[in-house]
Formats: sequence, C-alpha cells, structure tokens
Amino acid sequence: MAAQSNSLQSIRYKRGSLELLDQRRLPLETVYLEIHAATDGWEAIKDMVVRGAPAIAIAAALSLAVEVSTLDSFNGSPNDAASFLSKKLDYLVSSRPTAVNLSDAATKLKEISLTAASSASETKVVFQAYIEAAEIMLEDDVASNKAIGSYGASFIVQHLKESKKVSVLTHCNTGSLATAGYGTALGVIRSLHADGLLETAYCTETRPFNQGSRLTAFELVHDKIPATLIADSAAAALMNAGRINAVIVGADRVAANGDTANKIGTYSLALVAKHHNIPLYVAAPLTSIDLLLTSGQDIVIEERSSKELLNSRGGLGEQVAASGISVWNPAFDVTPANLISGVITEKGVITKSKPDAFDIKGFVEKISGVP
Repeated sequence: MAAQSNSLQSIRYKRGSLELLDQRRLPLETVYLEIHAATDGWEAIKDMVVRGAPAIAIAAALSLAVEVSTLDSFNGSPNDAASFLSKKLDYLVSSRPTAVNLSDAATKLKEISLTAASSASETKVVFQAYIEAAEIMLEDDVASNKAIGSYGASFIVQHLKESKKVSVLTHCNTGSLATAGYGTALGVIRSLHADGLLETAYCTETRPFNQGSRLTAFELVHDKIPATLIADSAAAALMNAGRINAVIVGADRVAANGDTANKIGTYSLALVAKHHNIPLYVAAPLTSIDLLLTSGQDIVIEERSSKELLNSRGGLGEQVAASGISVWNPAFDVTPANLISGVITEKGVITKSKPDAFDIKGFVEKISGVP
C-alpha cells in the first residue's frame, strides 16, 4: 500500500508486513526495522525509532494489525478478540502519553472492533475489521496533511499581506518523517514552496534529540526547498533581524481552549515571537485536538532519559556532560493560547473568536455537523 507522496517514507506497510525507518540513525544511515507485533511497535515508539504524533498513532495501529494478520489461531469468541485488541491498544498508548493522536486512534479502533464483534460469528471477522480500519488511517493521514498544507499556505499569505515571498521558522520535525506523508507544519512549508511563495524555511536544531538538524533539515534538502538551519538559541536574534514573517509548529495535543503541547522549546519561540509581533501558527490534524481537556494544565508531559542531555547525538553517543550532574528533560512544553495566532487543520484554520480566546469546540462541532 503506497501512502506517501514522495520517496521519504517513515512507514513502509503492506498487509502482514511493517517496516519503520529508524530515525535515530538519520541523516547518516537509512535503516528500516521490521515490526512483527505490538511489542515491537511499543519499543519503536518509546525508543524514538518513529516519532511525531501522527506517525506514532499509525505505527502503533499497524504494528497490531501485522500481529493479528499473522495469528495462526485464536482461542476465543469474537468478543474475546475485541477484548484482546483493546488490551493491546491500551498497552501501545502507554508508549508515549503526551500525544493525543495515539489515544484517539486507539479509542476509534476499539469501537470498530466492538462493533464488528457484536455481529460476527468468527474471530477472524473482528481482526479483519481492525486491519482494514488501521489501513484506512494510514491512507487518510496523507490526504489530511495535504489539506493542512493548502489551508495553511493560503491563510498565511493572505493574513501577512506580503507583496514578496515569505520566510518562516519551524521547530522540531513535522514532515513526512513525523506523519504518513507530506507533513503538518512542514506540509505548510511544502505548500508555500510549491506555490512559489516561500523565500526561506528556517529550522531549529531542536535540542536535545536534534530532530530539526537531523530530520527536518534532511527533508528540506531532499525536497530542494530553500532552507537554513539555526541553533535553538539563535531564534530571538533571527526574529530581531527581521528575517522571518511567521513561525509554524506542530502539536502533540491541543486543549479545548487552544493551549498546545509541542516539542520542548516551542513555548520559548512563542514568547519571543510575541515580543517581535510575529504570528505563531500551530498546524495539526483534528485528531490532535482534545476537547476533554479544558486547558494545557491538564496535559501530561512526558519526561525522557537523562542520557539525551548527558550524551551526544541525543543520548546515542559518548558522554559530553559532567558526571554527577542532575538532569531535567521534559520532552514537551505547553504554549498558552494567547501566544498562538491560529490553529491550521485539515478542515480549515481556527482563529480567535475573541482577542485571546479560541472557540475550538464550536469549530469542531460546525465542521462535524453537530447542531
């Protein structure tokens, strides 16, 4: 099944077979790891073989799809099969707690499995329904990303009212390597470039795991998009020099009020952008929105291994910090809604109904047809 629009594939899938690009080894090596079961998927997600909220959700769903597609026998009823899938999905969700896409995908897949079990006479019918649903998620993600890119590019150019090409800054990796294809924030950059509207894309290195310098830079060079890499600490100077028109970032979870959890360092960028009167946009699919959370204070922030700071290459290389030093290494931070200019989704751009307030629930209900 071909899911991507270009040759950069973080996920290679055909029924019964799943390979994940080991992003820890980019850009120096391109190595794919075979995934045979949910346990392999859990390890790959936890160890950052695959990362990016949309890609995590899809990789988790497909790892279980591969497992059940190769089950020679299953002793139990259709309801037992649905219960088996539910427990496996709960296990997969535990691999990365901050990104809502993963738990959202698990909830939807559980419902599909239960529905199938309610009318099935054989367990294979339940497993088949699950596999097909997981495959649809893979296909839908690319279409969603392209829509985000299109809406975002049009909106940004229209609202910046620039007579020349625009330059944008992005943080972490939100492209083909973080999704099933094309990307969210990087998808907007791709659309700007395709429309001849992009001057330069600036990407941060994104310490400590260096997703920007290793992955985003890799994608930008691959696609021949004019781009410049900067140190995380250079962002304020870049804005002060008047070299960018907007900041575009992704999201791992957006609360009902618009507070957004994204890669650590996003909050800093938002504060500096606000000071320089530069708009910051969040680009994310609707699956990243969690209406059950009233604000960002309720978002669980994952803390990662101290090795990512103590050792080079995001914890994979030699020790570079002083022995005995303590470490605080949150993977994400929360940017308050008042620092965000708009949320770009596959259904359009959510803007503020009041100077500092998003009506995200109203937007979701409107596009879903809820009265």
